[in-house]
Amino acid sequence: MESKLGFKPVPTAIAVGLALIIWFIIPVPDGVTPQAWHLLAMFVGVIAAIIGKAMPIGAIAMIAIMLVALTGVTSDKPADAVKDALSSFSSPLIWLIGVAIMISRGILKTGLGARIGYLFIAVWGKKTIGIGYSLALSELLLAPVTPSNTARGGGIIHPVMKAIASSYDSDPEKGTQGRIGKYLALVNYHGNPITSAMFITATAPNPLVVDIIAKATNSDIHLSWGTWALAMLLPGLVAMLVMPLVIYAVYPPEIKETPNAAQFGKEGLDEMGPMNRGEKIMLGIFFILLMLWAGIPAMIMGDAWKVDATTTALIGLSLLLLTGVLSWDDILKEKSAWDTITWFAALVMMATFLNKLGLITWFSGMLESGIGHLGLGWMGASALLLLAYMYAHYMFARTTAHTTAMLGAFYVAGISLGGYGSLLFARDHGALLDGVFVMAAFLGRRDLPAAIAQAGGLAAWNGELPGADAHDLALWRWLRAYAGAPSPSHPPLWMGYGEDDRFVMSNRLVAAVLPPAQVFTTEGGHQWAPWRRLWARFLDRAPWAGAPR
Repeated sequence: MESKLGFKPVPTAIAVGLALIIWFIIPVPDGVTPQAWHLLAMFVGVIAAIIGKAMPIGAIAMIAIMLVALTGVTSDKPADAVKDALSSFSSPLIWLIGVAIMISRGILKTGLGARIGYLFIAVWGKKTIGIGYSLALSELLLAPVTPSNTARGGGIIHPVMKAIASSYDSDPEKGTQGRIGKYLALVNYHGNPITSAMFITATAPNPLVVDIIAKATNSDIHLSWGTWALAMLLPGLVAMLVMPLVIYAVYPPEIKETPNAAQFGKEGLDEMGPMNRGEKIMLGIFFILLMLWAGIPAMIMGDAWKVDATTTALIGLSLLLLTGVLSWDDILKEKSAWDTITWFAALVMMATFLNKLGLITWFSGMLESGIGHLGLGWMGASALLLLAYMYAHYMFARTTAHTTAMLGAFYVAGISLGGYGSLLFARDHGALLDGVFVMAAFLGRRDLPAAIAQAGGLAAWNGELPGADAHDLALWRWLRAYAGAPSPSHPPLWMGYGEDDRFVMSNRLVAAVLPPAQVFTTEGGHQWAPWRRLWARFLDRAPWAGAPR
């Protein structure tokens, strides 16, 4: 009997080839350790394998864990290396999304999701636009406890949408999709990613974003479920309100009046009958989860009633098991949850150690150098970063792979570009400012600061460097004025940096021509903890002593 390979040869060969090229052929760049570079090689190979669907993502994840443990890129000791490889299985965020997927099975099993869809359509389904809003609202209600776009959009909303379209004989195979089906399918599709962005538990990559930001800021910034939901409330609701109207205008359905759809919703509810025991319990647990995730008990009764998001998910799952709405067999059969826990743990582990080994910091510096020298203000630089991140998604088949590969570096780069943008604004609008404080500022490409240092500093530099970037040159000529008698267009400048920061050379050049009281230094590198210390010291000095922090 012929046995089949467990992988697709072509995408596997591409993934392995990319990893080997980075590992053995491309030289390790300056500022990067061999361990970090080798881990990057494996990471790129894993991402390429995921994009090419060389194997199921869970299988790729297990191989990635094995390779990290085997190669010892995180530790020379085999026992420590395997601990590092398995370290992310203890992450609460990974279990949050896995348990939430298990909970969502209760919505499918009890039929509560379908009932919500039928209810909205029965109320607002007399017009096509009303059906569109019914589908969107159903998505919105189900999103907090359904962390799978496929389960929510494909398993719950899509069958209802398709049944309505079929009742009006709207079928792409018959060429009649324009009647109503095309419009409803587009609303179903676009509503799905909007609701995914509104809650941490609405899709798997969201907890990954929380984890990456927490690690990038040494846990100084940790987004809670309630904070995320509150921040996304207004843009999410606006998007959900506008989206069906925009699609209606761009792809107007041929059928505008749909009295049969409302009847379809009523018939669906009649067929389901009164809410059964499982639906009532599921609905009750649904509200318990929302209240705990939103932190409502803690708001009313104090911090003693605060419950962690992952603990909340475990409470919900335990209640479903205790009440018999879900059985343990149901949990074991929820393959997507266990699959998600596996590949999520592998990707988080690799991203974490890429950050610990300094690769993310190095790559973010490359981004800063590439964008900063364009001479853009902070708004322009931020827009460019956003567009680059967004359109890079075309290279990724999975949102999770995209997030894992790029978010950390882009986030740090975005933070770091602020100093350069602030100085550009001060140069052009200095008379409008009372002062500028920059921390660990990126000040352009390194060749110019190196030449200035070789000339003896800003005071001795003649303001020339053939071949230097024009934007960088203009900024440093403006900074040179601080070595003499600054004009009114040069507002007071305060500067802070870590002694181990990668931009320390250029920062020291500027600091050397400033009054000592306007210079702040601390131990550490280009990281959040040193920035916090610098900011606190700056606030303690006049003229802003006693300012709120």
